[in-house]
Amino acid sequence: MSTLKAICVYCGSGPGSNPKFVESARRFGRILAESNIGLIYGGGSIGLMGAIAEAVVDHGGRVTGIIPDFLKAREKMFRRAQEIIVTRDMHERKRLMFERADAFVALPGGIGTLEELVEQLTWAQLGRHKKPILIANVDGFWDPLCALFDHMRAMHFIRAGLSVSPVVVDRVEAILPALQDATRHVTEGEKEMTTVEPERL
Repeated sequence: MSTLKAICVYCGSGPGSNPKFVESARRFGRILAESNIGLIYGGGSIGLMGAIAEAVVDHGGRVTGIIPDFLKAREKMFRRAQEIIVTRDMHERKRLMFERADAFVALPGGIGTLEELVEQLTWAQLGRHKKPILIANVDGFWDPLCALFDHMRAMHFIRAGLSVSPVVVDRVEAILPALQDATRHVTEGEKEMTTVEPERL
């Protein structure tokens, strides 16, 4: 059985148009801090990224920000984090976020958030890892994506043997209970990324 020590949160570097998005990021940050679970995230101080990181630190929690060098100025690197890792590129950033997290949560966000979420879903679908992946569907934000997944299943592009089953919740208060339930079925070994040796031609 696995335990939740740190959760990677993917979310927008902007606040979005719905005040519930920032409010939910702040609430979840407080929940993480009060539950003694570390935040692994993209290292910025603006938008939802800044809101969740500020909330974690304000309530005595631990933040690890992982940010590529070229984004330090654009996303205004969060200097209150207990740990900041500056990477050479996005690939290194995502690899370190994966390695340090026990589970993944997607709050509302844009293309970058979507890309990070879908990459984790793809790795899980291909059997590379079994870390839980959760979609926080705040105020129905991810409804179109969930509908697209249903459409892909109906069109048999998500089929038997290639199933993908992210956990979906509507309220941030439901995130930790859902992840804790999901991690009961995952061993520490199953959280490691499965690697395959390249074939020799």
